[in-house]
Amino acid sequence: MGNRLICMTKKDSKENGSKSKRMAATLGGRSQRKMQAEDELLHRQALSMAIHQHQLSQRFEGSMSRRIGGSTSSRRRNLSDPFSNAKQLPDFLENLKTKRIVLIHGEGFGAWCWYKTIALLEESGLLPTAFDLTGSGIDLTDTNSVTTLVDYSKPLINFLQNISEDEKVILVGHSSGGACISYALEHFPKKISKAVFLCATMVSDGQRPFDVFAEELGSAELFMQESKFLIFGNGSDNPPTSFMFEKQQLKGLYFNQSPTKDVALAMVSMRPSPLGPIMDKLSLSAENYGAGRRFFIQTLDDRALSPDVQEKLLRENPPEGVFKIKGSDHCPFFSKPQSLHKVLLEIAQIP
Repeated sequence: MGNRLICMTKKDSKENGSKSKRMAATLGGRSQRKMQAEDELLHRQALSMAIHQHQLSQRFEGSMSRRIGGSTSSRRRNLSDPFSNAKQLPDFLENLKTKRIVLIHGEGFGAWCWYKTIALLEESGLLPTAFDLTGSGIDLTDTNSVTTLVDYSKPLINFLQNISEDEKVILVGHSSGGACISYALEHFPKKISKAVFLCATMVSDGQRPFDVFAEELGSAELFMQESKFLIFGNGSDNPPTSFMFEKQQLKGLYFNQSPTKDVALAMVSMRPSPLGPIMDKLSLSAENYGAGRRFFIQTLDDRALSPDVQEKLLRENPPEGVFKIKGSDHCPFFSKPQSLHKVLLEIAQIP
């Protein structure tokens, strides 16, 4: 028997080619729609939870969030890829000494803001933990009564005090949460493997967290006298106790690249930030804080802590490593979660 020779006319060839293209487009469309549906479900569940919890805690003007989860050279990396559902199970995890990553939120946020990061880290086999700082999320403390950085950082302090002496964790601090992990580096240096400052207040000895934002907000004295965002929890005759930006300011400063659904989640979940902690001067020593392993993640489309201000922080207080996320606003856990995840994985692997 010979080989069969099948002849096709140009018309047949075009029709078959069109069918193949249509089939590929259909399959691609179905795959895309499935991913969109899964993402839609994730957002809907998170938003539903936040709205429900908000209704339970209206007197705090925010949602109920909960505790979730249980070298000297400068490394600079650029990442810009979008959030995806890709699961990563890297081989290095078996030999990784520190798998516990503690996520510390910034001003106005709570543990809820890390929901994408927690999901990605758990899929990778790491052990993320996030909790509400004092007066944040569902913590029942009146925000206006939180007057010092120690008060504000108490949940983190308690956590570090209670882990065993031979256990180490990686701390990740966002925005003003950087001051909390700086304090932790000073007082618990043996329990911290690495400290990651995510577009955060990486201050030097004697600085206040507010000083980092001074270029955007003006001097502390001027802010205390004139800012329209101040809250006088003890009456107008007494000093202001907290602050919170209006929704439009929040959207412009923090969420200029974040998905609409995450912005909606933030709008029903954020609470006023205590003023005292960001006005506290930190006392940081070369022996403890200075010996800690610090890494900084820059966000290159950040309007709350501009790239220029972030560069200034790096010049004044150089860390061990620097990573950059392109296209990220001040909240990369919303706007660039996959890029943030990859950076955290890479930092975790650094020996």
